[in-house]
Amino acid sequence: MKKTAIAGLITLLFSSQIQAQAASQTDDIVVTASRIEQARENVVADVSVITHEEIERAGQSTLVELLQQQPGIEINNNGGPGKISGIFIRGTNTSHVIVLVDGVRLNSATAGTTTFENLPVALIEKIEILRGPATALYGQDAIGGVIQIFTKKGSGEPRFYAGMGYGTYDTKTAEAGVHGAIGDTNFALGVSSYDTDGFSALKTSNPNLDDKDGYRNLSFTGSVSHKIAEGHEIGLQLLHSEGHVRFDNRFNIDPFFPAFNPAFSDNAEVSQHSYAVTSKNQITSRWLSTLRAGEGADESVTYAALGPFTTESRSLFKTKQRQYSWQNDITLPLGILTLLYDRLEERVKSTTDFKQTSRNNDGYFIGYLANHGPHTVQLNYRSDHNSRFGTNDTEGLGYGYRFNDNWRVTASYGTAFKAPTFNDLFFPDFFGFPTSNPDLKPEKARNIEASLRYADDHSNASLTLYENKIRNLITLDASYVPANVNEARIQGMTLSGSHVWNNWQFGGSVDILSPRDRETDNLLVRRANRHANLNTSYTWGDWRFGAEAVASSARYNDAANTQRLSGYSIFNLTTDYTINKEWQLKARLNNLFDKDYALAYDGNPATDGFVYATPGSNLFVSVRYQTAP
Repeated sequence: MKKTAIAGLITLLFSSQIQAQAASQTDDIVVTASRIEQARENVVADVSVITHEEIERAGQSTLVELLQQQPGIEINNNGGPGKISGIFIRGTNTSHVIVLVDGVRLNSATAGTTTFENLPVALIEKIEILRGPATALYGQDAIGGVIQIFTKKGSGEPRFYAGMGYGTYDTKTAEAGVHGAIGDTNFALGVSSYDTDGFSALKTSNPNLDDKDGYRNLSFTGSVSHKIAEGHEIGLQLLHSEGHVRFDNRFNIDPFFPAFNPAFSDNAEVSQHSYAVTSKNQITSRWLSTLRAGEGADESVTYAALGPFTTESRSLFKTKQRQYSWQNDITLPLGILTLLYDRLEERVKSTTDFKQTSRNNDGYFIGYLANHGPHTVQLNYRSDHNSRFGTNDTEGLGYGYRFNDNWRVTASYGTAFKAPTFNDLFFPDFFGFPTSNPDLKPEKARNIEASLRYADDHSNASLTLYENKIRNLITLDASYVPANVNEARIQGMTLSGSHVWNNWQFGGSVDILSPRDRETDNLLVRRANRHANLNTSYTWGDWRFGAEAVASSARYNDAANTQRLSGYSIFNLTTDYTINKEWQLKARLNNLFDKDYALAYDGNPATDGFVYATPGSNLFVSVRYQTAP
């Protein structure tokens, strides 16, 4: 993206006195930034929230595309819906983010990432994004940040909802659910489906290999909570997502008979689930105790034909993360003291013969949060005792000062660490050649940041500067074996916000950063120096019209910075029409100008590699019904 475009966007954002949300944030509550409920206006950390209204307006957009609209986030995708996707927060690795679903971890213990592409947008109520190190809050892996997904919950009079949609690539969606309360019992139940023919995951000029790599998903969520007595509540929550995806595997192409090779397109069954049982007890007026036991799990079964004359192979990767926690929030004369113990038990089951398949981590956390006049103080300290890596201590210090009703400044310092994955440590040798390294050390990071924030009844703007230094960075050495060989330094600036003016709403963000390997000074893989997004909408009676833009400068597909991914910009249009209090019609046109761009390569396109395809111009229309309140 050209520098003039960025300058123009910055000018527009400041001239609009931009804001992260259209409405006043005074009453918004954020949990992820401190593990306790906190008014968003008092949060020290760099946090953004994707609201229920924004999720509904997203139409058929995937979770990855929805996250791409947020400050500090870049994405990659290996060929369309259901294909492997990644999230980069502030230039850190895709494995440097913890993903929580209603407080339960959902990261893979083998890959170290989360299957974002298989999580159903239709069943999500809200998303909180915490940028910056959060190991002192949540334990190992949170070098880049935390993304917490909240599923739909029940309250008030029971209400029913349903919806369906259709669009390009023969894409079909449907959803239905009910949520509400009966007496002292709150409940919610929802189900969603997604089915698309998709397009060829890899771009190829061979018509025999230019197939459709489709994806389908069926998911459901449920929750129930019951107030036993005043201040005492028990609850159960669950999410299950089941997907089937077809994808292209270039390594299966027969070099002698490529046109007749049925193995070019493989398929996989992918599933995820999370569940937890929670007991909240107000022991005294100043002591709230929360006990939770839960599990996050992911499973992938891949079926691949090895050639035109060979049988199909099957590979299984299944990981479980059992989680137990006891959190105690104690209200002091000034501030809240939080004492927490949690235990993480990671287990691996696979057709691949891993040399070790389990490890445990016990974490001990103490936190303090206080607001006094214009001052906000947040102190966090955590000690993790890992059965493989021993003791790792992390801390976080944050301070905020409010000059007046509109202006506020914050500063923070934090450390973090990431434990190597089971793939990094224990993946078996390949024909006698090592593919893993059991001697790896955890990656460790130190981050410092400061921000200036403005807010009034119609506008909100923030400017955040940060530097994150990561040592013992795990990368592949010359023999393609994981090793602690590099250090990275990521320096950056994020400008974000929006503004409401009469029937108009403006919003967006600009990120300028330098995510580099300190040894080579190369850009980290698939990360840009500049990326931005902009959105605007106009409300006219029962109609709402919107436009979105996403742009990125060039990136590189490899650590040596020889495989260049060109910069790109894409534009989307949205509209919705409120028929009455119960019915709503929506339409979305993505990639308006049919931009041909790439987010990732599979190998080097200059030699034997392919470009992963991205969707062209596509239209989606949906209708939704919800019982009027």
